[in-house]
Amino acid sequence: MAGKRRLPASGRAPGPITVALVDDYDVVLAGVARILAPYADRVRIAEIDTNRPVTEPVDIVLYDSFAQPEAGGEHLAAVVTNPQAGRVVIYTWNFLPQLVTDALARGARGYLSKTLTGRELADALEAVHRGDTVVSPPPGRSRSTTGHDWPGRNEGLTEREAEVLALITQGHSNAEVADITRLSPNTLKSYIRSLYRKIDARSRSQAVLWGVQHGFTPDHHHRIQSWHFPPRTR
Repeated sequence: MAGKRRLPASGRAPGPITVALVDDYDVVLAGVARILAPYADRVRIAEIDTNRPVTEPVDIVLYDSFAQPEAGGEHLAAVVTNPQAGRVVIYTWNFLPQLVTDALARGARGYLSKTLTGRELADALEAVHRGDTVVSPPPGRSRSTTGHDWPGRNEGLTEREAEVLALITQGHSNAEVADITRLSPNTLKSYIRSLYRKIDARSRSQAVLWGVQHGFTPDHHHRIQSWHFPPRTR
């Protein structure tokens, strides 16, 4: 999978707020960049990072938590402590109250829903940049992800099914996937049956093989090892 891709600066003065998009999946980041593209005069995507730390100072790190333990553990801690990150905002579908509380306690300054439109997302990022802490209302039952991409979308997988398959491909057991996604065991089994049907898999090993062949294997270990930077000297 590719590392960091530097994007050209807009050259605006005074410029829009600078944002680094962070996730382990290129296709997910491309979808987020696309919905923000019409608001480039307000939000400039300065970096798109997969498996690399943010290396240049940015106003906000928008951390898309696709297929990762939501708002928790060393992933978020490493992002928040990176001296290049001004403020960190979680971008997710999972609004379990404890997850929101934990993310804010770990230093996140925003917890934003993937159901936000591009304009709403730009508004929220600007509010965080002004110093506000912004938490989206929990999404309803119907989640719209217009403009987003995720691995397996072209094969008919929903974002949720893709997140489950990503975790399975990473070697997690059903119990671990249920814990990470906060799904009940029965609901998780329904997602697994549905995604197996869509990718024509008859066993877990076939599903894992399909996942590997379709880009579901990010290197989380490499990311964590490389997130930590010494303090900047001025």
